[in-house]
Amino acid sequence: MQTEVIIIGAGASGLMCAIEAGKRGRSVLVLDHCEKPARKILVSGGGRCNFSNRVMGPEHYISQNPDFVTSALSRFTPPDFLALLESHGIGYQEREEGRLFCNESASEIARMLRSECERAGVRLQFNCRVSEMIKTDGFRIETDKGIFTSESLVIATGGLSYPQLGAGNFGYLAAKQFEMRVTKLRPALTPLRFSPEDARVFGRLAGVSIASRVSQGDTCFQGNLLFTHNGVSGPAILQISAYWDQLSSLRVDLLPGLDIYSVLIEKRRSKTLLSTLLAQYLPKRFVKLWCDLHGAAKPINQYPTNEIESIARSLHGWALCAEGPEGFNKAEVTLGGVDTVDLSSRTMESKKAPGLYFVGEVVDVTGRLGGYNLHWAWASGHAAGQFV
Repeated sequence: MQTEVIIIGAGASGLMCAIEAGKRGRSVLVLDHCEKPARKILVSGGGRCNFSNRVMGPEHYISQNPDFVTSALSRFTPPDFLALLESHGIGYQEREEGRLFCNESASEIARMLRSECERAGVRLQFNCRVSEMIKTDGFRIETDKGIFTSESLVIATGGLSYPQLGAGNFGYLAAKQFEMRVTKLRPALTPLRFSPEDARVFGRLAGVSIASRVSQGDTCFQGNLLFTHNGVSGPAILQISAYWDQLSSLRVDLLPGLDIYSVLIEKRRSKTLLSTLLAQYLPKRFVKLWCDLHGAAKPINQYPTNEIESIARSLHGWALCAEGPEGFNKAEVTLGGVDTVDLSSRTMESKKAPGLYFVGEVVDVTGRLGGYNLHWAWASGHAAGQFV
């Protein structure tokens, strides 16, 4: 079958690219090895789809080339996507830090993309596995559903996160096949795992959540830290996981916005147990374990100033030692990808193989938590869709 554009991957970036190319009158075929499109969209934001963010800019992305995202983001903005939602009558809401969610369900966005594909004349082929890609004057794609040829080829296969939804390394192998570079890959926006020894100690706090400030070097995020049976999770940990270098510990301020030293000094004549006072600010289960670990079982009036200083330092600067990330099965995104040095930031086209494009998570662009990764999918797909 001959077509003008083949897109491999029916996720957010692939479908957006298909829609934009179809609107230009291009004949578009989307191939995907899964049974249904947009599977990752359906689980985004707890099923409500955190599809974008009001506050958008390159500073919310990680890449070896930080400026790479600027062109695509400037040409497809959050208001552009909101206008698309409104045209389909899909309600949305803004939550903390500008995060945008559907009022009802992520399935609304999946249906919207499917409807837009139909309107643009895009053909979708599911349960289709690609066995070989050959560069001719255009591209020859051999699959278990037949052979397809096209002028342009778009790789929109995502990263390694969510393997249970069909994620794999197809896109990275495709890049290498065409002599493009791929940066180091690792899980990001993921929980962190304790060593077995620390897990035995802190595992008893599973389910305890503490509003914290977590730092790695000069990078800092504030939000809930959630203890799990074998590590830590929660928004602050997911965010910092993309910056964690595994060579140093994270620093955790367990009482951001409160000067616990001043509180203790003010109460230094009190006969109240330290644990009783701390339980006013921190979960009781955490306080009990922390006091047990630090041998802090005395009334406040029995602590000299130097010990009060030490207590304050430990609560405002807990050195959290993680053994590693939970892995791609629990990571929301993949850090790293197809090297942007080999791509045009305006068109997403390969500099090594004319007519070949890469969009979405497969590219070395990783957004922070808060709708940034899905917006990159929309923006990069839209950018490529203008040129394929």
